[in-house]
Amino acid sequence: MELTRTISEVRSRIATIKGKAGSLGFVPTMGSLHEGHISLIKKSRDENKITTVSIFVNPTQFNERLDFESYPRNLAEDLEILENHRVDLVFAPPVEEIYAEPDNRVFDFGGLDSIMEGKHRPGHFNGVAQVVSRLFSIIEPDVAYFGEKDFQQIAIVRKMVRELKFPVRITGCPIIRDGDGLAMSSRNKLLSPAERISAARIPEALARAKEKAGKVPLDELIKGTLDYLNGDPNLEVEYFEIVNGRNLKPIQSWKDNGPFRGCIAVKAGRVRLIDNMDFSL
Repeated sequence: MELTRTISEVRSRIATIKGKAGSLGFVPTMGSLHEGHISLIKKSRDENKITTVSIFVNPTQFNERLDFESYPRNLAEDLEILENHRVDLVFAPPVEEIYAEPDNRVFDFGGLDSIMEGKHRPGHFNGVAQVVSRLFSIIEPDVAYFGEKDFQQIAIVRKMVRELKFPVRITGCPIIRDGDGLAMSSRNKLLSPAERISAARIPEALARAKEKAGKVPLDELIKGTLDYLNGDPNLEVEYFEIVNGRNLKPIQSWKDNGPFRGCIAVKAGRVRLIDNMDFSL
């Protein structure tokens, strides 16, 4: 495994090894790696001759400075994990390498960024598109892998890829969950023990709602889910939407065209967690 810190370094190494090796799989991360990231790496290694992972905490996608500063970081531990999983190349640049100059690009996502995460985190997806497009230009992967926990983000990235005509295939990979069902996330490390117990109610609530999908009125199901989670003093639901899984528009009734996807964001203490589940009938 090789570690690169500059654009010139990583481009030089890719130019050397890609011509010999064939297809290049890419897993963009913000570090603090867990089993969810590892599942993406394994998928890339299964499907490509070479796998590259980036570790970069992107400042332009954070709405709050404190959230950016408190995001868990442990490069040494991450590199050990990547070494153990036989990643070929790691790109871990400093901020000034990615943003030598301010990135003032504004993307048009056709409304995908005005709902759910976009509504509650204005500018977040524009920052995601800035960094992902920059990384794609640097790495030039054949395939890029993203976890479906960030379901809306995958739709945003696919839209950006189409608009900018990047020759890269975007592959979404299933959510990896802990033993209690909580979707694995780097932010889980920031939960207190009590908050961690409460957070396990999020996938439980989604699973209960999924069982009732199509059997009870839509508004009743949504209200029951909100009441259940907000009844825990450690939890505060930011949104719970049941949307069309293709265009992410909120459904109006169970008679709408599917597939359906239940998407949720919840604050456990000061830690913001997202999750989603297939609600297709």
